[in-house]
Amino acid sequence: MGDKDDIFNKRQSILIANVMVDGKAADIFVNEGGAIAAVGEGVRVQHKGEADLVIDGDGAVALPGLANTHTHAAMSLLRGYADDMILQDWLGQKIWPLEAHLTGNDVYWGTKLACLEMIKTGTTAFNDMYFMMDEAARAVDEAGIRAVLCYGFIDLFNPEKRESECKATEKLAAQIRVMNNPRIRAAAGPHAIYTVSPEGLKWCAEFAKEQKIGIHIHLSETENEVTDCIAQHGKRPAALLDECSILTQKTIAAHCCWLEDEECALLGKRGVSVSHNPASNMKLATNRAMPTRQLMAAGANVCLGTDGCASNNNLDMFEEMKTAALLQKFFWNDPTVLPAPVALAMATANGAKALGFGTGTLAIGSPADIVLVSARTSCNTPLHNVTSNLVYSCSGAAVETTICDGRVLMLNREIPGEEEILAGAAKAAHELVNRSQSA
Repeated sequence: MGDKDDIFNKRQSILIANVMVDGKAADIFVNEGGAIAAVGEGVRVQHKGEADLVIDGDGAVALPGLANTHTHAAMSLLRGYADDMILQDWLGQKIWPLEAHLTGNDVYWGTKLACLEMIKTGTTAFNDMYFMMDEAARAVDEAGIRAVLCYGFIDLFNPEKRESECKATEKLAAQIRVMNNPRIRAAAGPHAIYTVSPEGLKWCAEFAKEQKIGIHIHLSETENEVTDCIAQHGKRPAALLDECSILTQKTIAAHCCWLEDEECALLGKRGVSVSHNPASNMKLATNRAMPTRQLMAAGANVCLGTDGCASNNNLDMFEEMKTAALLQKFFWNDPTVLPAPVALAMATANGAKALGFGTGTLAIGSPADIVLVSARTSCNTPLHNVTSNLVYSCSGAAVETTICDGRVLMLNREIPGEEEILAGAAKAAHELVNRSQSA
């Protein structure tokens, strides 16, 4: 295979031999431009001797890289810091006081750790909202995966605060443009209707339109959010967002638990992507599951996200697919809701569409965002139904190899620099907690 430095995180032609694609034996050829050039039976014969790197898939299941459409990546440093609490107490007593002591270094190491975990579990693209996002962008750039990054815009209905949030949003968009990295994009990130004024929402909508970038927002996560919105504005949250021009084809709305049918219809009409975050919503007891069936029927693009590690507590999209399918069946009392192929599409093609990164399929011309899931492991034995096993049996630990943009990021579970990242993130987390407790 050559020297290890020749393998990882660089563009090269790659032949992935002896894998399964859509349940059939196949090979995949990736060209030096980072795109899938051939896929199917006999590809290894056609491209014999052409590839800089040959990966023997050993019968692994090849999948498009998974897309995590709602994260707060640097919150990986808060994993396990506060659990089993009421949402508002969790935020007010534990999370926000700790976040007040965050530094850019914390965001860098927290995002490095999150990227490592995502690569290990087969995620090649994510949608992130947090603070000090220039440091998050630096971490993503080094990790080699894709991300849409937004600054969490929170003006708390204060005109002066709004001014500073607008500047922070503009600054991040400019910084990402200067990076000129096609794997990293900016978005506007109005946090939610209860933390951002209508003026702030309208500004974000206008800025996103002018910059031709996306919008990332939390929507109707709790019943309180809905009842407060009706009391204050005389309308439900989705209608308020629509009035502020937030609902667009480039908008990703996270949670969406408390939507009524007419709101589902509105999101579908506007072509919004909705990010289902089942593990976080169940853990924080939001008391209602996203109405995925109504949203899909209305034409909304339903995708999947983990939320942050403080509320999940991991970034494993295989676990999220299973949790989504189970929650939907349980809550709506119907075992036919969200079958395995739909859950897999939410994590791949639908997520890629939401983020604007390729097709989320293993098709010729698509970006080479490919993960190989071992077939020689207990969760994939027997293999009666590949999709069923991927959704209901596997965890991200079954992922062996992760390729993003034609670059090998993990090969046979090995990622260069993993130990250094784990040590750096552990140190940053320890120091963050110490700072907050001695304040």
